[in-house]
Amino acid sequence: MDLGAKSFRAVVLERRPSGNPVEQDFRVVELPWVPLQPGQFRTRNLYVSLDAGFRNWMNEGAGDAILPAMPLGKPVMGLVLAEVAESLHPEYRVGERLMARFAWEEQSISNGTDFIARLPGELRFSPSAYLGVLGDTGMSAWFGMEIGSPGPADTVLVSAAGGAVGSIAGQLAKLAGARTVGIVGSEAKGHWIREELGYDGFVLRSGEGSLTDGIRVACPEGVDLFFDNVGGAVLEAAISCMNARGRIVLCGAVAGYGAEAPLPGPSNLFDVVLKQLTLQGFMTHLRHERYEEARAALASLLDSGQLKNPEHLLEGIGAVPTAFADLFAGRNFGKTVVRL
Repeated sequence: MDLGAKSFRAVVLERRPSGNPVEQDFRVVELPWVPLQPGQFRTRNLYVSLDAGFRNWMNEGAGDAILPAMPLGKPVMGLVLAEVAESLHPEYRVGERLMARFAWEEQSISNGTDFIARLPGELRFSPSAYLGVLGDTGMSAWFGMEIGSPGPADTVLVSAAGGAVGSIAGQLAKLAGARTVGIVGSEAKGHWIREELGYDGFVLRSGEGSLTDGIRVACPEGVDLFFDNVGGAVLEAAISCMNARGRIVLCGAVAGYGAEAPLPGPSNLFDVVLKQLTLQGFMTHLRHERYEEARAALASLLDSGQLKNPEHLLEGIGAVPTAFADLFAGRNFGKTVVRL
């Protein structure tokens, strides 16, 4: 990207998605270059992270304490790996690399109030890894498994097990000595998580028979820890299969992100009482002060070869709309990143 150019490209929200997003919900546009004002800095965005959770704020009126609703015709909010290219801000130096919540665009201007995490001065791994296994994706798995505390006596069930977070969460549970089972959307993804990531088994989300029956077959001794990225009917099925005093870690709710009406909650919540289950949700970015600790732990596992970094890498900002839609269609394995 030429910072001296008179324009740059961005992906805007063309229309509000109905259900799962499709490529036509977005449009690549040219935006004019504008000069910096005092207290601002400009970044050259090197990689865009594709994260299903951002679908939640594409609906009209979806704003909350975390993010405002995304306006039509404006660049879509998302996580990027960026380098400071120009600065009139006293706290940001040219050349610094950041993981930041900016937008799907080739360059961004910030006054420093956005969600920003500084990266190490020397990147020991591929830059894209700092959006994946060493970014919010890997840290979500790490913090979630810290909450769930798996051990050798546990059977751990992970939903969306072939996705960005699930692909790391299952590996971390396995490293803790647990038996790991993943819920996936296809046979191909099931074989992939077992053969490439070390999962012990998998359950098809839409297989023959009920999901509850599928979980019981794959987990004949019950489930001790459920790491949930989906919610809805998947959470209900898992609750039915939990052992007494089991733990449920709520990381995401992909099933509800594109729903036109709120999904009904699980109908078996009294099982939580009967089985004395523990449920805890968490938001990774609210643990910002522990990012360096989490990143160091994950980097050590990468260094030792104990942890794999499954990544689906695409090229060019024009690939972003299709890549985001593919997340919801289940076509991507592991973390999806686009290099700009």
